[in-house]
Amino acid sequence: MHIKKDDTVKIIAGREKGKTGKVLTVIRDKNRIVIEKVNLIKKHQKPDATGKGGILEKEAPLHVSNVMLVCNKCDTGIRIGHKVLEDGKKVRICKKCQELLDE
Repeated sequence: MHIKKDDTVKIIAGREKGKTGKVLTVIRDKNRIVIEKVNLIKKHQKPDATGKGGILEKEAPLHVSNVMLVCNKCDTGIRIGHKVLEDGKKVRICKKCQELLDE
């Protein structure tokens, strides 16, 4: 998967199209990601032993095909390439400006 935790992504499809946010969780086996304050749903929670209950808002997962990574330098949605450095480390790069995305 080309998206990792703490990446900034832009939604390119669906009802949240055009919004950007930080990736909170990556669910690899289902090809889904959870983005901060995007794709909010209302969950009806029954009170438990702590007494907390009611209608909660939480982020729902989005499919990874509906998002694009945002480059820090370009500040737009980009495609990702891979490059092997001299020390043998494989890193992600921006296809537009050749900027390294992994530190």
